Amino acid sequence: MQKPKQLERYFKGAANHRRIAILFTVEKHNGITVEELAAALGANFKTISQHTRSLVQAGLLYKQYQGRRVAHALSPYGASFLKFMKTF
Repeated sequence: MQKPKQLERYFKGAANHRRIAILFTVEKHNGITVEELAAALGANFKTISQHTRSLVQAGLLYKQYQGRRVAHALSPYGASFLKFMKTF
């Protein structure tokens, strides 16, 4: 069981419709870049970049640097959080 402060970090990290959409998209396309996320979601690159940064800080996403390319993947907590959201 996570401590309440840690749970708060996860919930605040995902408390936005764009961030939730990002989590679902990353689940389907592991290793997706911010550019690809922006195209898939029909959103601005800067907006998606800020949201992915928040998700990384919350511990729900991982960044994987591959040269100039930055791929995104769900963290174990991100995967658990998505599983939880799917129950609603």
